[in-house]
Amino acid sequence: MQAITPELLILVDAIARHGSFAKAARELGKVPSAVTYSIRKLEDGLDVLLFDRSGHRALLTPAGETLLKDGRHVLQSLDDLACRVKRIATGWEVELRIAVSAVLPWRPLYDLIEEFQALGSATTLRFSSEVLSGNWDALTSGRADLVIGAGAAGEPTGPYRSQAMGQSQFGFCVAAHHPLASLPQPLSRADITRYCAVVVADTSRNLAPQTRGILAEQPMLVMPTMQAKIDAQVRGLGCGYLPLTLAAPYLAQGVLVVCETDEGMSLTEHLTYAWRSEPPGEALKWWLQKLKSPRLCESLLGMG
Repeated sequence: MQAITPELLILVDAIARHGSFAKAARELGKVPSAVTYSIRKLEDGLDVLLFDRSGHRALLTPAGETLLKDGRHVLQSLDDLACRVKRIATGWEVELRIAVSAVLPWRPLYDLIEEFQALGSATTLRFSSEVLSGNWDALTSGRADLVIGAGAAGEPTGPYRSQAMGQSQFGFCVAAHHPLASLPQPLSRADITRYCAVVVADTSRNLAPQTRGILAEQPMLVMPTMQAKIDAQVRGLGCGYLPLTLAAPYLAQGVLVVCETDEGMSLTEHLTYAWRSEPPGEALKWWLQKLKSPRLCESLLGMG
């Protein structure tokens, strides 16, 4: 029987997420033919079909879904084992995975990264940018050891600890030349639904995804990152809520404007940072200590 290696499980996971052998190959730094050969060899060895290739996207078969679901647990167990062994030996994690909410600016974190690198700990920092439920999902699924900027309202139950950071402010923003910018305010539901909503998709893989500030009948333009969303709104391609911390430079330049609406959506969100309740390694301890700084939290929330 074909051996199911961690490398093959990672390959199956990448194809399933992208729905494409070619995109999975790009993510993993492989040529598409090598990816196709590896999966075909695995299918032949197991005598099962893992992917339905009949459509435009590569879709998991029931057998493939089972392999992926259990395989992710195996991969997580292997990662946890490596981290525990390293932590016992030195107290410092092999890798610290930090999920950062897409509503936060990166600039304040760069200073922390520079300070951390000066420690010479050899711990690899691996960051991800998460949207909405993706923040808590990263922590609960084991994709992250620390999440910064998760919405406090969506905190799940479980063995986690959290600390409040403060409030993030949001505004309904459009380009200065967008038709909505010239309408009387507050904008009505009918006004807004005539134009495309620019959004960033929830990055959650397991928890129920969320949407925010989108009307049911409104067309959408889904962008891959928060910066891409901002750029699209600056170009006048649509409208939508933006964290004012990130929108501030564009508002100051006059290329974006904030419009009042009568939708009644909250313009603030309480944010938190969180981690698992198990004893932290030295790297996580360092980051948790730094995050206690009110000045850092104010800087991340645009209050400093």
